Amino acid sequence: MAAERLVVIGGDAAGMSAASQARRLKGPDELSITAFERGHFTSYSACGIPYWVGGDVPERDDLIARTPEEHRARAIDLRMRTEVTEIDVAGQRVRSLDRDSGETSWTGFDKLVIATGARPVRPALPGMDAAGVHGVQTLDDGQALLNTLDRATGRRAVVVGAGYIGVEMAEAMLKRGFEVTVLNRGEQPMATLDPDMGRLVHDAMDGLGITTVNRAAVTAIRTGPDGRVAAVETADASYPADVVVLGIGVEPETTLARAVGLPVGPHGGLLTDLSMRVVGHDNIWAGGDCVEVLDLVAGRTRHIALGTHANKHGQIIGANVGGGYGTFPGVVGTAVSKVCDLEIARTGLREKDARAVGLRFVTATIESTGRAGYYPGAQPMTVKMLAEYRTGRLLGVQIVGRDGAAKRVDVAAVALTAGMTVEQMTALDLGYAPPFSPVWDPVLVAARRTVAVLRKAGTA
Repeated sequence: MAAERLVVIGGDAAGMSAASQARRLKGPDELSITAFERGHFTSYSACGIPYWVGGDVPERDDLIARTPEEHRARAIDLRMRTEVTEIDVAGQRVRSLDRDSGETSWTGFDKLVIATGARPVRPALPGMDAAGVHGVQTLDDGQALLNTLDRATGRRAVVVGAGYIGVEMAEAMLKRGFEVTVLNRGEQPMATLDPDMGRLVHDAMDGLGITTVNRAAVTAIRTGPDGRVAAVETADASYPADVVVLGIGVEPETTLARAVGLPVGPHGGLLTDLSMRVVGHDNIWAGGDCVEVLDLVAGRTRHIALGTHANKHGQIIGANVGGGYGTFPGVVGTAVSKVCDLEIARTGLREKDARAVGLRFVTATIESTGRAGYYPGAQPMTVKMLAEYRTGRLLGVQIVGRDGAAKRVDVAAVALTAGMTVEQMTALDLGYAPPFSPVWDPVLVAARRTVAVLRKAGTA
C-alpha cells in the first residue's frame, strides 16, 4: 500500500512543527512528507531579529532552531528556495517554482498544510522601495539591514511604526549608536495598549533619547542623488534619515488560498475549525500567521502573528494529520515586549475592543512596585485592569514597568482563560518574598481596586 502524501507550504514555525509532529507519529512507509520553503532558512525565530540586529544575540544562526539538514535527516523532503505558486484543490496538487533554476513542477498530495505566514505591511508610497529602507520579517531582511548599518556614513535612523516591531527596532537602532526617530500615525505608541498606558511608553522612550512623533502619517520617502534614502516625509515635516526601518505590522499571507476560494475571515486570515482544518475542506489544514483564531474574551476571530501560536498550531496539525488528535481552542491576546529596560505587556481586551463587541465595563489603574518597596532595586509598575460591568468578569490587563513587570501578565492570561472574576482573583495564592513581590502582588492590587470600582458602581 502506497504511503499517504503530505505537502506542507512554508518552512518556519507552523509548517515544520506540523511536519515534525506528523513524522513522530508516522514513519516514511506510512506518510511521505514534502515541504516547500521559498527562503534560505527554516524553523527560526523571527521575534529574535531585533535583538540580533541590536547585538544582544551575537550570531544569526543562534536564532535557528533546526536546519534544513536536520529536517531532512528525519525523512522530510524539504525543498528550499522553492515557492509554491498555485494550489489545485480539485486535483490535489501544488505547482512550485525553484527560485534559483526557474524550473516549475507539480507535486501531488493527499493532505495539505498551508503555513504561508504573514507579510509586512509596506504602503505603496513614493520611495518605499529605495535603498536603505528595510522591513524585518525574515533572517534575510535582518542581514540586509545589518549590511546597510555597517555601510551607513550617517547615524540617523527613522523607524516607521510604533507597535511591537517598531519599539523593538528603535531599541536596536539606539544600541547600534544611531540617533532614533519613531514616526507613529496613532495617538500614542503601542496601539495594542489603551492610550493612557501608551503614554507611559512614550514618556519612557523620550527618557531613553528616542524621539517619538505621534499622529505622523508617512507620505513619502525622499531619496538623494545616489538613489538611497535621505529623509522620511509626513504632511507636517521632513525627517532626515540614513536608514529607515519599517515596523508598521503584518497581515496574513493568503494569496494562494484566496486564489482557490479558501475561506478567509474579516482580518484576511484563513478560517479553520478547532482541529486547524480549513473550514469546508477535509484534507487541508492551516496554521501560524496566515490564519485567524478565536478570541476567547471577545468571542470573535482575530489575527495575531506570534511564534507561540504558530508552534502550537503546528503541533496540533501534525497530530491530526499523523493519526492523533488535538485542538486549538483560541487565545486571550497575550503579548509582551520591551524597549531597553521598560517592559510592556497586555492580555485580553482594550477599552476600544470591549466597546466594539458591546461590553459594558469598568477600569482601574494602580501603581505599585515589582518587589517589596523597602527591598533594594524595587522599580515602579503601572497596572490597568478592565472588568465587565455587573458580572465582574476580568476582560483585560495592561502592564508597563520595569524589573520583571511584563511576565506578571501571565497571571491575568490564566485568569482570562478560566473566565475568572476580579473578585475571585483577589484570593489567588501567588508567590511572595520581598525580592520578588510586595505582600500584595501588583496584579492583585489592581484586582482589589477593580472590585472597589465595581462596588461603587453598585455592580458587585
